[in-house]
Formats: sequence, structure tokens, C-alpha cells
Amino acid sequence: MKTLLLALAGGVVSFLAFPPFGPGWLILAGLALFLWSVRTAATRKQGFWVGFAYGLVFFGGFMWWLSQLELIALILIPVQALFLAVLAWWLAGHGDKPSPTWLLLAVGGWALMEVVRYHFPVGGLEWGAAGYALSDNLYTRLPAAAVGTSGLTVIVVMIAGLIAITLTRDWDRRLVWSVPVIGFALFGSIPSIVYRFDTDLQRVAIVQGSTPCPFEHCPPNERLRTYEQHLALTETIEAGSVDLVVWPEGSTGSTNADPVNNPEIGEAIGEQARRIGAPMLVGGDRTVDDTHWVNANVYFDAEGVIVGEYRKQHPVPFGEYIPWRPVFEWIPALDRVPRDMIPGDGPVMFDGGVGSVISFEGGFSRYAFETRRAGADVLVVNTNNASYGLTPASDIWMGMTRMRAVELGIPVIHSAVTGKSTVMDYQGSFETTTALGTQEIYEGTYGSTTATLYSFTGNLLMYGAALLGFLAWHRARALVGSGAMQSHSSSMESNS
Repeated sequence: MKTLLLALAGGVVSFLAFPPFGPGWLILAGLALFLWSVRTAATRKQGFWVGFAYGLVFFGGFMWWLSQLELIALILIPVQALFLAVLAWWLAGHGDKPSPTWLLLAVGGWALMEVVRYHFPVGGLEWGAAGYALSDNLYTRLPAAAVGTSGLTVIVVMIAGLIAITLTRDWDRRLVWSVPVIGFALFGSIPSIVYRFDTDLQRVAIVQGSTPCPFEHCPPNERLRTYEQHLALTETIEAGSVDLVVWPEGSTGSTNADPVNNPEIGEAIGEQARRIGAPMLVGGDRTVDDTHWVNANVYFDAEGVIVGEYRKQHPVPFGEYIPWRPVFEWIPALDRVPRDMIPGDGPVMFDGGVGSVISFEGGFSRYAFETRRAGADVLVVNTNNASYGLTPASDIWMGMTRMRAVELGIPVIHSAVTGKSTVMDYQGSFETTTALGTQEIYEGTYGSTTATLYSFTGNLLMYGAALLGFLAWHRARALVGSGAMQSHSSSMESNS
């Protein structure tokens, strides 16, 4: 019972580390309680249920707002909890290992779990990774410049594991190896603070036009009316006052408000680009045929001409496409997704080093990483968020994009159709945001960048930790095997 209570308490403390609660460092206490429970689990079976209980409480408290979509979306919570259940099942089988070995297994096993979770099933999910909890404070998110959010997750698990070992009174002086690893992660970001590249400040206007019925669907012509609201707000921007205008995801599209297929819409937006004298990056969707569509950021130059577009690479499963559609087509709620999104095939650079990702994929480090490597000096994260109402989803999402800024050392323009919108500097800092559900223009500046270690190495620490955990597991098995053989040999000699 004590073991289960520790896991449940750990789940509660862990989700309290994320918005709208905090502070983020609570994640250390939450994971320490969970790892303490796993360390004291008597059997693998007990470990499994301890992990599943922790996962249900954590992801249930963290992602309850998925119910705003459809109740069936809550199936994601037990699916994610299963990852923790399997990890705890495996780790509970090694509770008899010396604490240095157990810590390597815990950290390496967690890293491997995250590698898998970030990619599977149906493209994976990074939401809920421990490193994202630390986005709320400059000093706790800065280490991501050296090791990324994935590496920060590894370090959090390592520190939590050390706390769990201390609580079980199983300290071993050989654990000193963890000190330089933690020290590197905490202080490896210093060069990114010292070596800053200052450029001329660029002025940007984020047009948050909202929808005609914020947080609700209100046909007919909802998308057309959304476009009209964004256009009307853009008409209030003074000529020559900004260097870039950004419209969020879902501000244009459908059949009657698409700037590519509807020349009238394209001309109206292009006219505003010419009048203001600045390029415009405009988010929207486009029907391809009866079964497919694309989600794209269309780029108008300062002359009002469409010169390129970026297509979203990672669609939302069951939201923007239906995986294995024949298997799931019987579910009534999925009738809301009659077409499957066609993913893009890579990053696209626009004038001025402007790169972009769209909504869901901004929550994966790999897409922003590829965009930075392709030459981006500023990252535009266009999103919708309209489906989640006044829930904490927008703040949680903004915390994730803050980590994109720190990891890559570039400013981020966070643009949401119903809010919140803001401009972040290369350290993920910002002064204000727009409100939820409002129609307003957010004007900000961006410019300075820095060279981060993570922008060269990517998720190396996470993969390295997973490999080190595997080697520790392999060595432990070898030692057990050799011990068994030696015991068998001694027994034979005694009998003879």
C-alpha cells in the first residue's frame, strides 16, 4: 500500500509542476516519489501497477483538457500511462541491484522510454516530458541550450533517482560519477549566454483575429468569417510600421477562404502586404481532393506575391488524419475528420531567415531542430488552440515553444488564432501575451541569436543515456550469469 501511495502522490506532484500550477521544479519531487515507489516494489507485477497508477494520475491531471475535443480523446491518457507501467515493470525486476547500477538502469530506461514515446505510436508524443516542466523559469530552462529538453529530462530523472536512493538509505559513494554529468548539463549552456549575435531588430505584427465564435464551431462560413476578421485587423496596421506580419494557423482556408485556390482572397491579402510594405506569413488549410488536404503557411513577399509555402510535416493523429482508417471508421466522433492531411517533406526557409513549424509539430524538438539547421534565424510557431477553450492547454503549449527558443538560440514568434500569442527572445523570455479568445494585434521585435550546443548535437544526451543504460543492463546480466556459473562449478568440486 505504501508503494502505491508513493506513486499516486508522485503523479499528483508531477502534474502540479506544469501550468496552470507550478513551480516547475516540483517535477523533481514528483519523479523522486515515483522512483522511490519503484525502488521499493516487491515484484515486477507490483512495479507495473505502480507505474500505471502514476501514469494515469500524472497524464490525467496534465491532459484532462483533451475532453474538450471528444471524450474518446481521453484514451491517450492510459496509452501514455502504459509507457510508465512497462518501464516500472522492468525496473522493479532490478530492485536488488546496487544503487549505482540501479541509477544507470533507471536513467537509461527512462531515456529509452522517451525515445520510443517520442516516435510511437502514430508519430509519438513529447507532451509531458519532465524537461518541459522547467520552462517557467529562465535558470531552469537555460540548460536546454546545451542538452535540449530531452537531455534536461534525463538530468531531472537522474537527480530524482539520486533522491530516491537517498530516501531508501542505499547511498553508495560510487554514485559520484553523476556529479560531472549533472554539472555539465547545468553549466554547459554558459557559452550560449556569452556568445550572442546581435542583428538589426525586426518588427513583427501577430494578427490574432480569433474566430466568430471563440472556442466553438459556428457554421456556416466559419472559416470565411475568421479570414475576414484577420483581414480587418490587418487593415489597421500602419504602412511601414513593421517588417513582418504573421497570421496564425486556421486564419484562412477551406473552400471559400483559401489564398492559393481563391484569387480574390489571395489578392486581398497581397494588397495588405503591398500597403504595409512587409511580407506576410499566413496560415491555412487547402482541400486537395475528396479525401486529402494540406495544412500550410503561405508566404507573401512585400510586393504581395505568393513566393512559397511551408507544409506541416506532422499531422495530429485522429485530428488531422485517421491512422488505419478502415479499422476506426466505425467511431462516430471520427466523422469530423473526413479527409487525411498530406504531410510536407521538410523545412522551408523564407526571406530574412524565417522558418516555421505548425502547431502540433512544434511540440517535437526534431522539426524545429531541422528548421534551425536549414538556416532559420527566427522560428514562427503557428497554431490554432481554438478547440481547447479556456483550459491550460495554451500555457502548456507556450511552455513547450519556449524550450524551442532556448534549445536553438533563436527568437520564436508564437502565433495563435484564439490566443495566446507572443514574441520570445532566444532565451524563451517574453513580457506579455495576448489574452484567450480576443481579437488583437501583438507587436514585438526580434533579432539576437546565439549558437547553442544542442543545435549541433541534437538529442545526443538522451540517446547516450539510453545506450549507457543498455550497457549497464547487459553487464549486470553478464555478472549474474558468471556468478551462477561460478556457484555451479564450486558445487561440482565440493561434490567430487
